[in-house]
Amino acid sequence: MSSSLRSSKSCLHRLLNNTRSTILFHHQNVTKHQQLPLHSRPYYYTARSPLLYKQKPPKYPSLYSFYRSYSSSSSSSSLTSKNGFIGWYLGMLESRPILTKSITSSLIYTFADLSSQAITGSSSDSFDLIRTSRMAGYGMLVMGPSMHFWFNFISKVLPKRDVVNTLKKLFMGQTIYGPIMTTIFFSVNAGLQGENGAEIIARLKRDLLPTLTNGLMYWPICDFVTFKFIPVRLQPLVSNSFAYLWTIYITYMATLEKADSSSISSIESAS
Repeated sequence: MSSSLRSSKSCLHRLLNNTRSTILFHHQNVTKHQQLPLHSRPYYYTARSPLLYKQKPPKYPSLYSFYRSYSSSSSSSSLTSKNGFIGWYLGMLESRPILTKSITSSLIYTFADLSSQAITGSSSDSFDLIRTSRMAGYGMLVMGPSMHFWFNFISKVLPKRDVVNTLKKLFMGQTIYGPIMTTIFFSVNAGLQGENGAEIIARLKRDLLPTLTNGLMYWPICDFVTFKFIPVRLQPLVSNSFAYLWTIYITYMATLEKADSSSISSIESAS
């Protein structure tokens, strides 16, 4: 009786030792091969069973590696083509915001001035490229940087985008930024055309108030859409897009004949 009990205990002990060594062996293999890339592991787990299965290597390793590199490159190229110009432009706004907005404003002023000349000029008239260069330089050096700092400033002063704050931004734009930039635009353009101080003042007295009055019929809706729905980094782009039609009008106003300062002063003295 005691001998049979002793033999059964030894059998049970050997069975436990074998099971423990088997589990330890599998655990070491799993730990070793989990550190390898997926395509180079000789074993892998399945969801149904914790056992290890032999993974078949690719039949043609060179073709397999070529297929993986081609698929990754094609996916990246499709992503790039999907983003296209918009993705590149957004990246430039992040890396070089002032330069990107300045070039954008310059291009818009260039095409707006060419459109204005095509609309107001006769078919026999040639384009005034010097005038277009003035408008492009103004958009590059003045309008683009000023819009960058203005939109960043107003978003910090009024960070919320609800209706009340949007109306406040709109009011500030129409009473502060708009009149200042319109005055600078007329003054700079008149000075580049060779007008003196008295002639520039006479031009402002003649053209500034009508221009601002006409702007009240156009810009409030544009500013509301820009401040309410557009992110801050894209607001200059959207505002420049709205400014295309406005720039056609304002470039026409800026190139009108010189105002007669003597007649304006006589009218003021008579009144």
